[in-house]
Amino acid sequence: MTEVICCPGDSLPKHLDPDALYFSMFSSPDTEGVGHVALGLQTKIRREKLAPSVEAWDFATIAAAVAAADKAVLRSSSTDGWTRMIDLTIALAEPAVWNGRREELERMLGLLTGDFWSLRFQSGGAKPPKPPKPVKRDADCVCLLSGGIDSLVGAIDLVADGKKPLFVSQVVRGDKDAQTAFAAALGGGNDRHCQWSYAVSHPGDSELSTRARSIVFFAFAALAAAGVPSTKTQPVEIVVPENGFISLNVPLGPGRIGSLSTKTTHPQYMSAVQEIWNAIGINATLVFPYRESTKGEMLQHCANQERLLSLIGRSTSCGKGGRINRHCGTCIPCLVRRAGFLEAGLRDTTTGGYKYTDLADSGSRDVAAAAAAYLRYQDEGVRRFAGAALSFASYAEREKHESVVARGMDELGRLLRSHGVI
Repeated sequence: MTEVICCPGDSLPKHLDPDALYFSMFSSPDTEGVGHVALGLQTKIRREKLAPSVEAWDFATIAAAVAAADKAVLRSSSTDGWTRMIDLTIALAEPAVWNGRREELERMLGLLTGDFWSLRFQSGGAKPPKPPKPVKRDADCVCLLSGGIDSLVGAIDLVADGKKPLFVSQVVRGDKDAQTAFAAALGGGNDRHCQWSYAVSHPGDSELSTRARSIVFFAFAALAAAGVPSTKTQPVEIVVPENGFISLNVPLGPGRIGSLSTKTTHPQYMSAVQEIWNAIGINATLVFPYRESTKGEMLQHCANQERLLSLIGRSTSCGKGGRINRHCGTCIPCLVRRAGFLEAGLRDTTTGGYKYTDLADSGSRDVAAAAAAYLRYQDEGVRRFAGAALSFASYAEREKHESVVARGMDELGRLLRSHGVI
């Protein structure tokens, strides 16, 4: 069990436990050996004249602390080389509210990261930012804007439908400029685009899997919702534009730990987030307009094809892009991206192209795994292929999930055939 303590820098104990990891929340620490997370977030929110509720702020504090622990605790140090046991203490503005939801949060985080989490909440956490004159934007919903294809299509469709989304971006290396350009092109500009970072800094080595990063994205959305007019009977809608094939992330093979085993927007995880928000009193509703669509179908049915074609080349999908400064072309997100272009009949204008253009000669394990999975899906049918991965769903839901998985696999199969992989 690895112990992690997250609290304001001025609340750190005078004598630090050498076996524990410490993080200063939202500010730089004065103590050597202590990391920090989401530096300056309070100031940025205050400058943007947002006044989030204490519930939304404490959720963001929890999310940032979880992201810090996820980054600092190495999977290689665990018994099986993957599953970690993390004992996380977090200082909150109102910890009593969250103590009753501790077990729900632990289960949710276990689903998200595949680890065992033990949470403890204590007083003394940072208070939510309170600008002198909070401002509501001329917006009617919040839309996640990651810089990827799905969020771009979602944003275009909302604007085409006459909506005025407040865009929320989580800054990731290489995506910031594209996020800014997309928001500006779609009427967001500075007034309707919140672009924040949870950057984690700590003295030791960093874990690269970072399965918990999505919880910060949803926390940012909950904070930004303070800038959208709402009532108790009409919560702020937070639009999550993600295709259903990737949301379900059916593993490519039994026991495979890879890109398709993440739970970033998985229905179980998203339901857990919504249930916690409802119980705590965060006045926002998560909306998933593309849960029954593949990436290719999203591209085909995008409401403004001209605008899509003018922007899509700058979108980012690659799971390795931050390390190689371009799309690799062979990771699972890249394969799904390329399959989407092919399915929609669109010319792939990805900026910089792909490091590996020819899939047949790439030598990629992901390409081989995708090919093996597709052949197994063809041989067994979608029900056996998806197997226990869809056991969480009701019968009616399962049929919908199986349909989108089948169509997503068909898109991958057409891509692999076009490259002579199968």
